[in-house]
Amino acid sequence: MQAVFWRFSSVLLNNFYCHHSLLLRNRKMTQRTLMAYFGPMNGSKKEKDPPILSVGTSTTLTSPEDLEVVHTSPIKTYGKRKKHAVLFSDSEEETSDSKKKCVQNTLSNKPNAEKSIEKQSPSKDINKSIINDDQISDSKPTKINDHSIKDSIQDQTQINTKCEEDSLSSVQFELTNTETNNTDIENKVTNKLNTDNKAKNQVNKKTKKSSKKESFEKSSEEESPIKDDNDESSKHTKISESEYDPTKKNYHPIRDAFWDHNQPTPYSALTKTLLCIEEVSARLKIIEILSNYFRSVIVLSPNDLLSSVYLCLNKVCPDYIGLELGIAETTLLKAIVQTTGRSMAQVKSDVKKTGDLGIVAEKSKSNQKTMFKPARLTVKSVFDKLKDISEMTGQAVTVKKLDKIQSMFIACQDSEARFLMRSLAGKLRIGLAEQSVLQALGLACTMTPPPQDFPPELLNAAKKMSEEKFKKIYDANTLIIKTTYCESPNLDVIIPIILKVGVSALPENCKLTPGIPLKPMLAHPTKGVHEVLSRFDGLKFTCEWKYDGERAQIHLTEDGNICIYSRNQENNTSKYPDIINRLDSVKGPNVKSFVMDSEAVAWDRENKKIMPFQILSTRKRKNANEADIKVQVCVYMFDLLYLNGESLVKKPFCERRQLLRENFIEVEEQFLLATSLDTTKIEEVQDFLEESIKGNCEGLMVKTLEEEATYEIAKRSRNWLKLKKDYLDGVGDTIDVVVLGGYLGRGKRTGTYGGFLLACYDPDSEEYQSICKIGTGFSDEDLQTHTEFFQQHIIEGPKSYYRFDQSHEPDHWFETVQVWEIKCADLSLSPVHRAAIGIVDPEKGISLRFPRFLRIREDKSIEQSTSAQQIAELYYSQVQIINQGSTNTNREDFY
Repeated sequence: MQAVFWRFSSVLLNNFYCHHSLLLRNRKMTQRTLMAYFGPMNGSKKEKDPPILSVGTSTTLTSPEDLEVVHTSPIKTYGKRKKHAVLFSDSEEETSDSKKKCVQNTLSNKPNAEKSIEKQSPSKDINKSIINDDQISDSKPTKINDHSIKDSIQDQTQINTKCEEDSLSSVQFELTNTETNNTDIENKVTNKLNTDNKAKNQVNKKTKKSSKKESFEKSSEEESPIKDDNDESSKHTKISESEYDPTKKNYHPIRDAFWDHNQPTPYSALTKTLLCIEEVSARLKIIEILSNYFRSVIVLSPNDLLSSVYLCLNKVCPDYIGLELGIAETTLLKAIVQTTGRSMAQVKSDVKKTGDLGIVAEKSKSNQKTMFKPARLTVKSVFDKLKDISEMTGQAVTVKKLDKIQSMFIACQDSEARFLMRSLAGKLRIGLAEQSVLQALGLACTMTPPPQDFPPELLNAAKKMSEEKFKKIYDANTLIIKTTYCESPNLDVIIPIILKVGVSALPENCKLTPGIPLKPMLAHPTKGVHEVLSRFDGLKFTCEWKYDGERAQIHLTEDGNICIYSRNQENNTSKYPDIINRLDSVKGPNVKSFVMDSEAVAWDRENKKIMPFQILSTRKRKNANEADIKVQVCVYMFDLLYLNGESLVKKPFCERRQLLRENFIEVEEQFLLATSLDTTKIEEVQDFLEESIKGNCEGLMVKTLEEEATYEIAKRSRNWLKLKKDYLDGVGDTIDVVVLGGYLGRGKRTGTYGGFLLACYDPDSEEYQSICKIGTGFSDEDLQTHTEFFQQHIIEGPKSYYRFDQSHEPDHWFETVQVWEIKCADLSLSPVHRAAIGIVDPEKGISLRFPRFLRIREDKSIEQSTSAQQIAELYYSQVQIINQGSTNTNREDFY
């Protein structure tokens, strides 16, 4: 037995010594070949073969900082050398599996002191590392050559030694890699030289291409740190989604955005912008923040600008098309419950506490865990789905809408859920008014003007000109956008023109067009004839009866289509089939197309007189049949805005009125010209006012004829003044307010609401601010009608955007669904009401004294109720306030 053991041991040792001697010889040959390939540099003497390193040898290693590479070298490099980089050729020859295993085992068993270095030097960098004499700095030739060879020899020694240990432990008697010789090494060296030559040629080609961009980079270097979309520095400085901050000073539309050129705009970019706006109250700062986002969209993903603007306006199409989401709050609650797994009671409780369905949706979504994350939402995808929801009709439409909402809600992350739910509910609630959005668009187009090729040459125009010059251009661009939007309120036309040819081209490419309603010109209130004469002193003016009806903007297109729009661009064409059928007998033979401004009033054919607006409001609102119409109307024509392909809004009123009289024929009891009087005498104006009141009209409209007499679209201009019979005493205007809540009646009013809490609407903050409690002016029938109506709109608690004092909390809160016209004696500062708070007084609002109900304004939307700014102007226009020396600059502003 002992003899067998000793024989086996002898064979084992003989094989080991044979294998070890072959490995040592092979190692020496490899070292000689490497020295022959790299050779001495700069005339230095050729060194002798380096000594063979054993496993336990201690060697001083060179740090990566000591190995510098000349960056101007045309040879391809992989950065700084790593400590234990193994030298391979760029031909990427595959090593044997056994050799790979030895390399991995050796590197994994290094001392702890070297492990930290290996973490910084991944294996892929090791395999790609190359040293070439053209890549090494002339200042340190020998140092780099010596260390690189020593490092490679040490690694080769450790690898071979590990292979020897593995062969002993596995008791394998086969000799591997015994056929490796100098021929194999020489083949590798040849491949190395060929690959290096190819690399030089590729780098030379890249150098030629890059030289073409040098002129652009030099010219745009001062304007923008970003020279090119493919520039390495821009890629390295691209921020993450969490770092996106549109409030940043000196915002850069490329570097400070987290999405790339031609990539769809992430919905999270818009929601983060809206989140920043929600935390800011200053209007100028809001405009700046939104403009920064618009600038990035214009540069990186211009096709998403239209969707972005629509989402900021919380619309899916122009107002006159009439598409609405039509989603009830219960549907949104179901979407949250079914998506997050929470109970309906929990969600309702949270909504009652916070008053904000968006915040509840965001918190509910943040607690939800999903197995698979769906694709992220983009601005375009969200807008398209919202538009699809608004267009859904037919059976089970609620179920279809719910499925669409859930698919978006599941994909929401962070603040996306908050603003998605608010968009679906119809209120963003961040104080972002329509005019602010248009202003931000004007600022964005001024700082980063479209159209420009990418990368744009001009990213921030404000740096290239003085502040005064920039503001002048900015104001001009903003005015063009606002005027164009009022003249043709269709963003589907406006935005593509801006992106294609710029803002300055809007007036020529986007004009008043029949079929697209323009926002009407409005008038300032006055309190007496003396104020009219004071305003129009030295000017020719005319007085027209102010009819108690509904604004009717009648359009005839070139192809014969007739449309009728209300003052808030609502399409009332189906409401007035009788007007459409009579139009052919009214227009002259040469009229091919037109836009007419008029007033439709209820007409009593028997007594041949005008009837009150309340009678007109009883007509069917949509799809009326002429045979079933009981309330007849008469149209009073007072202005002509477009005729046969020509816009007339820039012409003076005297010319527009003359064209109206020449091209349209009066038809008794159907189409009539507005009754007017051209005068400058106070006595004649006073008599004409009394005559209009006897004719069942509201008062007079006073307009300039020649000077300052253009049609100022969407402006409450002082070139038009209104003098109503209600203005002759008390406040100079009736006020349109929104109903927030009701107080249960007592005594005779038991069973109905005895009073109501009213509010004005502040478009800047998107808030309803309490202005008064009202309980007078109602008949018993009125109270019964109001009670039945508002009981269908009761909510559990006030919305977070209802601003009121706790002392005025009503018994029932209502949705904001109806506008009332009321009259009052005067306006006064109030410590409890919130109307126009911060405008007249920093802590007090304005309240109405002795308010009285007049009528329901069905022709006005909630947003068109009297604004907080108008309440402040009415306060300042009172005689007692003027006598106190208080003044207020009445601005002529849009809307």
